[in-house]
Amino acid sequence: MSHALAPLPRRAAPLPRRVAAAAPVLPLVAVVALAALPSAGDGAGPADAVSALVVGYCVIRLLRERRRPLSPVAAVVLGLPVVGLALAAMGASSTAAGFSGLSRYLQVFVLVPAAVLVLLRHRSDLRVLAWSFVGLALWQGAVGVHQYVTATGASYQGETIRAVGTFGAGDVMGMAAAVSLGLVCAAGIALGRAPVRQRAVAAGCALVLLLPLALSFSRGAWIATALTCAVQLALAGLRRALWTAAAAAAAGVVLVGGFGVGTAQLQERLDSITQVTDAPDQSVVDRYTLWASATGMWREHPLTGVGLKNFPAYRDEHAGLALSSGSDVEGAGEEFHKQALLSPHSMYLLVLSEQGLIGLLALAGSWLALLVCGLRRLLRARRHGRGSDCGLVACGLLVWTLTDFVYGDIGGPSTVLTAMGLGLTAWWALADGGRTEAAHRGGVSGRAGEAVAR
Repeated sequence: MSHALAPLPRRAAPLPRRVAAAAPVLPLVAVVALAALPSAGDGAGPADAVSALVVGYCVIRLLRERRRPLSPVAAVVLGLPVVGLALAAMGASSTAAGFSGLSRYLQVFVLVPAAVLVLLRHRSDLRVLAWSFVGLALWQGAVGVHQYVTATGASYQGETIRAVGTFGAGDVMGMAAAVSLGLVCAAGIALGRAPVRQRAVAAGCALVLLLPLALSFSRGAWIATALTCAVQLALAGLRRALWTAAAAAAAGVVLVGGFGVGTAQLQERLDSITQVTDAPDQSVVDRYTLWASATGMWREHPLTGVGLKNFPAYRDEHAGLALSSGSDVEGAGEEFHKQALLSPHSMYLLVLSEQGLIGLLALAGSWLALLVCGLRRLLRARRHGRGSDCGLVACGLLVWTLTDFVYGDIGGPSTVLTAMGLGLTAWWALADGGRTEAAHRGGVSGRAGEAVAR
């Protein structure tokens, strides 16, 4: 009498093989992880140096594998900013300034995003990178909450209570950006179609991160995060939007109403958002004055701007008397000093003033193309029921960045996170999704199909 043989249990891949499979994404995770370390104090951090090594590693990998680095569409979208950058670099005050500005812009908007696009292969890689953003946000948030509780943070209204994480008082927006990006990633995972346990953990992380975000006292980060999460909720569907909004409201009541976390300072900071025209504080006055200075430069040099790194040289010529001598910096290990206002604190106006209309259209065109392609792929993913969490994360990171650029710009060690976020969005928007869909329909068989469909 014959008996049917029971199928053998499927064994997990050996550890060395799994490590090798994850090797391409590990350098990207290392860049995000190194953003947790304190900066060197010169505007750059360890993550910036490692991001340059990642670009070099990517080039070597492409040469060894002898494959085309980018698709034609991806090359055009990511390479579009080079046009305005090249023209603006020729108008810099010196060769050194032009090279420095060109290198920074290429790092943030071209090279690092392209490296992320090349090294990411599957949605599982994107999820790993998204969770690394969440992990960084939790660490920076924990440091920031400790700074608030122990009064060892940056100075705010005469008290050293502002949460700035490891970025220090010289980059008060650094922790706010890191926490916001991690919260956006967590919200995207929680609203997607990931396993229930993973969604629950992500939702818990998002709620926890609300506290350090509040204690950063960053109005810009609050606005960008609230808008981005609202967009993610709308893209995820009405039912999940209602449940998530209710959970966030409950968390806010518990944190602020129940525990009284920063009640007076938070209320005053929230009220100041609606007073930017009636009774603006000095920081808002400075920002308006810098914006007016930037638009004045653009009117005199409409096409190519005043040149890279030239905003400080032309600032006083176009700024009014309301501009202060600089912002006060104190606390978190730094002695009191004035920090010069060297940018208009708006990425769009910084590009417009230094690169002109050509540079702004090139950069904004690249970002708009990423947004349109990303949203289209997200809608397809929702119809097929796969990968919506990745799409919500990718589109959320881009929406947050574009919103934050209205009243913030690149600068400091936290800037590398912007580059990594743009790269993650570029992979979702520009990577070939046709093979993935074919694998789901059975068009790709065997282990290759399984790998692509992950």
